[in-house]
Amino acid sequence: QVQLAESGGGLVQAGGSLRLSCAASGSIRIINAMCWYRQAPGKHRELVATITSGGSTNYADSVKGRFTTSRDNAKNTVTLQMNSLNPEDTAVYYCNADVTYFSGVYRYRADFWGQGTQVTVSS
Repeated sequence: QVQLAESGGGLVQAGGSLRLSCAASGSIRIINAMCWYRQAPGKHRELVATITSGGSTNYADSVKGRFTTSRDNAKNTVTLQMNSLNPEDTAVYYCNADVTYFSGVYRYRADFWGQGTQVTVSS
């Protein structure tokens, strides 16, 4: 049993900053790559940022230079620092993790999703 929980969403004015966190819990052996996605009303879910187990990062062009993702392996958490926010960043943000975990006496590897957290940027 593995669960992801996002937190830190809310309402912020244009030009402001917000920090999102994603915490993983359960019978976790190791968390491999972790990603942030977002989905605005009427649009497809898009990849925002990724971070590998070694700490390498990659960002969508729309957020490059404004967003930064980092991870704390000891706490099984990943963070998305969002600066210079604009109304186009308004969306539900989701955390995704590639997890190696235990179920009974067996070991598995699979992707897990958080429930999402709402980010609203006002003009």
